[in-house]
Amino acid sequence: MHAADLACVALLLAIIAVSLLSNLLVLICFVNNPEIRKHAPALFILNLTFCNLLQSVSNMPLTLAGVLTSGQQPRGAAGGGGGVCQTVGFLDTFLTTNSMLTMAALSIDRWVAVVFPLSYHSRVRHRDAVAALGYTWAHSLCFSAAASCRSWVGYHHLYASCTLRCAKAKGVGLHYIVFTVTLHALSFLLALVAMCVTYLKVLRVARFHCKRIDVITMQTLLLLVDIHPSVRQKCLDEQKRRRQRSINKISTFIGTFVICFTPYVVTRMIELFSPNHINAQWGVLSKCLVYSKAASDPFVYSLLRHQYRKTYCLLARKILGRSRRDSFSPALKANPRRNPNSQNTANTSGDHVQEPGSKPSLGH
Repeated sequence: MHAADLACVALLLAIIAVSLLSNLLVLICFVNNPEIRKHAPALFILNLTFCNLLQSVSNMPLTLAGVLTSGQQPRGAAGGGGGVCQTVGFLDTFLTTNSMLTMAALSIDRWVAVVFPLSYHSRVRHRDAVAALGYTWAHSLCFSAAASCRSWVGYHHLYASCTLRCAKAKGVGLHYIVFTVTLHALSFLLALVAMCVTYLKVLRVARFHCKRIDVITMQTLLLLVDIHPSVRQKCLDEQKRRRQRSINKISTFIGTFVICFTPYVVTRMIELFSPNHINAQWGVLSKCLVYSKAASDPFVYSLLRHQYRKTYCLLARKILGRSRRDSFSPALKANPRRNPNSQNTANTSGDHVQEPGSKPSLGH
């Protein structure tokens, strides 16, 4: 095994571990916090989390097995079209397309929330979110089912995984080229355009609001002549942070999408016309970048938000407090001096209750 293969194995193991832990943490927060569940966008987050978890337990382990066997077909992918590989290849197309469209739906939701803040709750309700998710599922199922029916799903040596591949041994058929271009145009390109348009509009509105706030702040600072210079500087620094915060968030949303999916999609397009010019290590690396989106999504969309941080910090405190209580309870039982409850019990049991009209005993 080459050094590049060892690096891919280490990268895949890290992606699988981070993806499983982070997405499970998102599910735990979703279950334990009713405030998160009552908002309509939480359905998009839940759908994205399930897609990431399914990819972590189905596609990623098989790719890891393919890399460990140096690009040879794993047992479940015998002949390139085994039953396990057919199922995993179907899930690969379905989950990747579903994740892309869900990210586009989240960007549209953010645009409605920022541009129409007063009417947001009437425009985006739970039934609207369910309808959007129904479209993403139908869209993804159509392409996945079409690929399976045309036998375009199997083990692909270039990506060391069960995914889309041409069934013909010589060349690539015209139907497969049309299908692949249409799939990526209506999933990757559509989601990228939707994210760029909506998030740039969100950034424009955010900058407009920041300018209004800056004008009010500067007018206030001019009126307050006796204000301390440190307070004035803090206000100016807060203005800069406010402008930079929205840019950083939008850059993270679009940047992670482009970095994780673009190399794989470009490699797919090059493969259609010149498959012999693609390095095997690059094919596996581009697939690993797609998988890394499943590990980064919980941090980009969920875990760094205030509600999720508050939820898992509260759960951590409860777990730590319960474990400390359980660890201290045997020591308290063994040493009654440290247990005030046992002392109170002993004192209560040792005292004699004097009945009214009875004479006190000589011992007392």
